[in-house]
Amino acid sequence: MNPLLLWFHKLGSPPYFYRLAGRLLPWLWALALAGLALGLYGGLFVAPRDYQQGDAFRIIFVHVPCAWMSLFVYFFMAANGFIALVWRIKLSETLAMAAAPIGAAFTFICLATGSIWGKPMWGTWWTWDARLTSELVLLFLYLGVIGLYHAIEDRRQAARAAAFLALIGIVNLPIVHFSVNWWNTLHQGSTVKLFGPSLIDARMLWPLLTMAVATKFLFAASLLSRARVDLLELESGKDWVRQIALAEEPRA
Repeated sequence: MNPLLLWFHKLGSPPYFYRLAGRLLPWLWALALAGLALGLYGGLFVAPRDYQQGDAFRIIFVHVPCAWMSLFVYFFMAANGFIALVWRIKLSETLAMAAAPIGAAFTFICLATGSIWGKPMWGTWWTWDARLTSELVLLFLYLGVIGLYHAIEDRRQAARAAAFLALIGIVNLPIVHFSVNWWNTLHQGSTVKLFGPSLIDARMLWPLLTMAVATKFLFAASLLSRARVDLLELESGKDWVRQIALAEEPRA
């Protein structure tokens, strides 16, 4: 068997994933905290004041990465949900459901910081703008997935039902992303370009990108932490879980 395919096959094994995640977690948490500290320092103390918004613009260094993550995590959740539905892979079910609360948290922070930013800029905490409304719908989708998962007693059946809902909701992702182009909205357009020069000062751009990378590490660390706990609960009757429990019992 191809070594890469063999590794992916091993990765799907709960005990192998549990041990691998345990080895990765310290590094992921360290990279996440270091990146967040560097990005926040650059955003709050190095980036210059915006010529129109003054220091109020600095909330973008939290708001924008969380907005990006709200979409990224949902796509990750839906992709694992698709794998769980088609191939019935237990690890994908666990990862999809472990990602949902993390994505909901990023989406809530995005909406909260957007409201705080919108008050001085727009003169209101909330407006039914296309971008804001579609992001709110995204939060409700996350909450729907979480609620459906916990409403069904059988964990695996619950994960598959919630994964189906996540797949239906994926239609909202392009609406969130392209809403500022499709409709006349108050929300500003994209200033960070993947192709071509970004419409933002380089001293503002590097802290923003640093925060974007740091939130990826934060998501990965949070996801693996939650997934390890969920796997122990799901596999509680298996020998490898009992061995872990025996190894962690305090010795007299």
